[in-house]
Amino acid sequence: MKVSTRVEYGLIALTDIVLHSADGQSVSAPEISQRQNISRKYLEQILMLLRQGGFITAQKGLRGGYTLSKPPGEIRLSEVLNALDSNILADMDEGDEEGELRSVINECFWGRINDSLKRYTNDLRLSDFADSCRNRFSGSWDMYTI
Repeated sequence: MKVSTRVEYGLIALTDIVLHSADGQSVSAPEISQRQNISRKYLEQILMLLRQGGFITAQKGLRGGYTLSKPPGEIRLSEVLNALDSNILADMDEGDEEGELRSVINECFWGRINDSLKRYTNDLRLSDFADSCRNRFSGSWDMYTI
């Protein structure tokens, strides 16, 4: 499966915010950009989509940055994917004619994969996703506060 960099970087940015916003501290775009090696300008476009989707809030000022707008356990990954790219979980186009091979393949193969992806991402919460990332990569991440 191939997803856009907007979706990939959006999930990275949102997970970075979860992992680095202990006790409600905000995480700045430059911090995310540097840690995750994402262009700051492109990251800011993605953060705007996440803000419009209601997943993060922006805080201005000296200690400004981004925080989650609701607990990560209340954010479904399907909602995040749809906010970043509405085509990922969209239903497959059916063929024009009944019995057309494309229609049959879409229904029997791609439709089932798409349905599985929808169910999986609808059941997966940002908290579970972030915990999985934290557990898998905790040994290689430098998580410190200055």
